[in-house]
Amino acid sequence: MTMKELEEQRVCVKVCCTVGKKFAETFQLLNQAYGEDCVGLMQCYEWFKRFKEGRMSVGEDSRPGRSSTSTNEDHVERVRGVILGNRRLTVREVADKMGISIGSCHQIFTEKLQRSRVSAKFVPRLLTNDQKEKRVEISQKLLANANENFLKNIITGDETWVYGYDVETKMQSSQWMGDGSPRPKKHE
Repeated sequence: MTMKELEEQRVCVKVCCTVGKKFAETFQLLNQAYGEDCVGLMQCYEWFKRFKEGRMSVGEDSRPGRSSTSTNEDHVERVRGVILGNRRLTVREVADKMGISIGSCHQIFTEKLQRSRVSAKFVPRLLTNDQKEKRVEISQKLLANANENFLKNIITGDETWVYGYDVETKMQSSQWMGDGSPRPKKHE
């Protein structure tokens, strides 16, 4: 039920209360008029009681508490800038960097920026220039060894040494993407 429909039903309750109808009759009339879209019994009773006590407005009461200032346009733009700089940041990391709550940061992501967390099965690992140079150097050494008769230099044993590499988890490799953005490329 929309806010407009709810307010319309409150107006009907107010009219019935003003002309002197009893609550049971008011609720019966509302059910006749709105059927399944009628407000609940207790909600109708609360509004009937308020109008009986002299309430004039059919609008919502203001609710106590602080208004949220963390989701204003300034924060939205700053969060957008942070995410464009590094799409792999988590909500917690962005919230800490911005100095706002995690809930407000998540609201900015989902409602204001309309972003969702997307992960690719394989995300290419970005290599630094040093890492690239080291790979070239090692590859050249292996190629030079292959050109020589390197089978004479192989020593056999009963142990196997395997280099362990910690692959990024799915959560670590996920990125923030907009609704129209293409999915991240998989590395083959």
